[in-house]
Amino acid sequence: MLLEAKKLTVSYGNVSALRNVSIQVDGFEIVALIGPNGAGKSTALKAMCGLLDAVNGRIESGEIFFAGKSIRGLRTDQLVKMGISLVPEGRRVFPSMTVGENLEMGAYLLASGQQSAVKERNVFELFPVLHERQKQKAGTLSSGEQQMLAIGRALMLKPKLLMADEPSLGLSPNYVDLIFDKFVEINKNGTAILLVEQNARMALDICHRGYVFEIGSIALEGAKDALLRDERIKKAFLGA
Repeated sequence: MLLEAKKLTVSYGNVSALRNVSIQVDGFEIVALIGPNGAGKSTALKAMCGLLDAVNGRIESGEIFFAGKSIRGLRTDQLVKMGISLVPEGRRVFPSMTVGENLEMGAYLLASGQQSAVKERNVFELFPVLHERQKQKAGTLSSGEQQMLAIGRALMLKPKLLMADEPSLGLSPNYVDLIFDKFVEINKNGTAILLVEQNARMALDICHRGYVFEIGSIALEGAKDALLRDERIKKAFLGA
């Protein structure tokens, strides 16, 4: 098992945000976390990548393992070194820096410029438009291009696990299709993906397994085909 969260309970002050949530991601899987706004999907993701603190929530109980090692309480930079990268909600590129400089920021842990150049070429092969725009300020890119850049930046260290928080947010349908196609390609190239997404149909179309969140807990989980057939999923998320 690549990533395993066991019975996570997370609170914001006196408010319980997650209750006994368990999630697993095997190597080479795409796993989707779906559910309505405020159900706890992004909180679970933040808990597993070290982004909770006294202000933004705390883990009350539970364990988190990555590649068999406990990672609860580790800093985000330590998790990055272990092979976890995050594509944050809202993209969060550096707008005053060029595309190339944003990618260099994603490679800050690499030992050599030669390694960085190899990873950058891989990103440009995945997203050719970034190569065309490599000297352009990131803030002048379209939302879809910025999302490509955010994903490319997260891939610069060749992570074992790519986490993505609401990657379709604010994108046109054409860009949503493109981004999700690229997630499939990234996965086929050997990177596991944990995907938080409100667009349940798109997420379930590309994932291997999924977890359905409901008010801080997991209401359903299973293989993609089983979830797509479930009448509750159809009525709540798929418009059927």
